[in-house]
Amino acid sequence: MRQVIGDFMKTAILLSTLTFASIALATSALAISAPEFVPLEGGTFQMGSEEHYREEGPVRQVTVGAFEISRTEVTNDQFAAFVAATGYVTTAELGLSAEDYPDMPEDLLAPGSMVFAQPADPANLANPMAWWRYVAGANWRHPQGPGSSIEGLGAHPVVQVSPEDANAYAQWAGGRLPTEAEWEYAALGGADETVRWDEPFDPVGGWKANTWQGRFPDTDMEHDGYHGTAPAGSFEANGYGLSDMLGNVWEHVGDWWAPGHLPNAEADPTGPSETFSAQFSHPSVGAQRVVKGGSWLCAPSYCLRYRPSARQPSERGLGSNHIGFRVARDVRF
Repeated sequence: MRQVIGDFMKTAILLSTLTFASIALATSALAISAPEFVPLEGGTFQMGSEEHYREEGPVRQVTVGAFEISRTEVTNDQFAAFVAATGYVTTAELGLSAEDYPDMPEDLLAPGSMVFAQPADPANLANPMAWWRYVAGANWRHPQGPGSSIEGLGAHPVVQVSPEDANAYAQWAGGRLPTEAEWEYAALGGADETVRWDEPFDPVGGWKANTWQGRFPDTDMEHDGYHGTAPAGSFEANGYGLSDMLGNVWEHVGDWWAPGHLPNAEADPTGPSETFSAQFSHPSVGAQRVVKGGSWLCAPSYCLRYRPSARQPSERGLGSNHIGFRVARDVRF
């Protein structure tokens, strides 16, 4: 009996030690991967645009309260620390359930994600599938699919993450995804959109964002120094000290998608309901989330979306190699 009690105590001590070790590991990982937050006082601004794309209007007056937002997009290194500490498995690695997506073709249920496939020749710009492919095995570790890697890209923004993946990281990091209104307010950096972001090139200051130069989608001249993502923080920060709010990668926010803004003025709006959003999507896709700010694939010849008001829908269970995210949180007093 004494031996049994002794063995039990040894096991209990070992389990306790492992538990404390796990907590220490998670705490250490969080410290390594924690975003650098920038506090913003909030304020009132004109949200949206009526000069570019229909879904960006109507312009409305919006007020956001004080909040904090990460200085850059979440990087591969930061996301890797989160996965190492939690064992989290992303949507792209899991694949989709036929029960949840009964109308989805079988090949699109397999683990994988969307990858930009640059054509060799000019393409019909009305057909995005001329340059997008669903690639089995594409995920955040292998952004272009099997054989690709993020080795040497630790400082680049993590991509191939779904809205659910982004939200999981944000919660682990002690925050949340920003609302669309918070994100747009932060992206303006205290400036008027038409003054600062008509073009990504400033003759005096140089390139302001990582975008596409040349004929899209077959020719990227790389005048800004990058084909694909750039390391987070590679371009001059805006007036709030935030980097890469525009270009580089689209960014997930917390709002459900609708093809336009509700016209009334609001304080701290959170967007439409999931039910309202679902009516604008195919039943096999369901309600979609909003992404903001454009990416390295935005070009004057095709996509003028490297602007604070730019917005597009993003499927909940799907990522791509030009969508990432950053984290917001309530002000800590």
